Amino acid sequence: MELRQLKYFIKAAELQNFTEASGALFITQSTLSQQIKQLEDELGIPLFDRIAKRVRLTEAGRTFLPYALKTAKDAEDGKDMLKDLMNLNTGTLSIGVTYGLMALLTKAILDFSQECPKISIKISFGTTQDLLDKLDQGHIDMMLSFSQGEKGEGFEIERLFSSCLALVVHKSHPMGGRKQINIKQLDGLPLLLPTRGYSIRNYLDLLLEDHHLIPDIKMEVNDINMLLQLVDSGRWATILMGSSIFNYPELKALKITGEGMTRLATISWPAGQYRKKAARLLAQLLVHHAEDYHVQQA
Repeated sequence: MELRQLKYFIKAAELQNFTEASGALFITQSTLSQQIKQLEDELGIPLFDRIAKRVRLTEAGRTFLPYALKTAKDAEDGKDMLKDLMNLNTGTLSIGVTYGLMALLTKAILDFSQECPKISIKISFGTTQDLLDKLDQGHIDMMLSFSQGEKGEGFEIERLFSSCLALVVHKSHPMGGRKQINIKQLDGLPLLLPTRGYSIRNYLDLLLEDHHLIPDIKMEVNDINMLLQLVDSGRWATILMGSSIFNYPELKALKITGEGMTRLATISWPAGQYRKKAARLLAQLLVHHAEDYHVQQA
């Protein structure tokens, strides 16, 4: 059963004349008759009584007509929906983001929502690995996170900007007056850190091991916002990306100097898959706002 056969059937039922129906459909009468006959053969029952030059629906035809109308309408509605998707008039965009890139995403979302007010946006926070799993399973369309430039299997990585690890302290902290700190100076410094599972913690552990440093870890927290609230008390320090403190005006991010301190802010996409027009537009806005971070790092 083909959609065009249903459309031919609907028009013939409406006009009760194959000649008029074929003219309205811009096809020959023989084509119309042949297609309706094939539909009847497939259904195994006549849909029309042929009476001289006129036709009228059989009981089977009258029963079948509402279903044919619904199927044809659903198909047209689907086409209209796809047009709306391409014109950004409808649809949903699902984004995964790690905490350190919340500020960048917020700026881009504000612009995006003005350009595409009818697009529904869903934002998921999590660790890099959690979000990669969601991206792989198709639960999110794109993901923002920090990496060291590695290329993960099954993902395409788009670079946004590079940034250094930072020692995050309150302005009143003994180190609050500094602008940067060497990684060697972290040895023995009381720290609060994200729990293992966060990519920044995994990377930091490798760096500390490479530099033969043993941190004084006072607490491990699996929520970045709570971690920053504790640091905001002035009693501790932590190590995050500097962009993580945008919502905490009393905190400072001291650039950590040394080899291997740079990480990349990236957009991750499922490899080889279609990218929604809405996702591509948001990516453009993210790249645009990432220029501000390029300037800050210069």
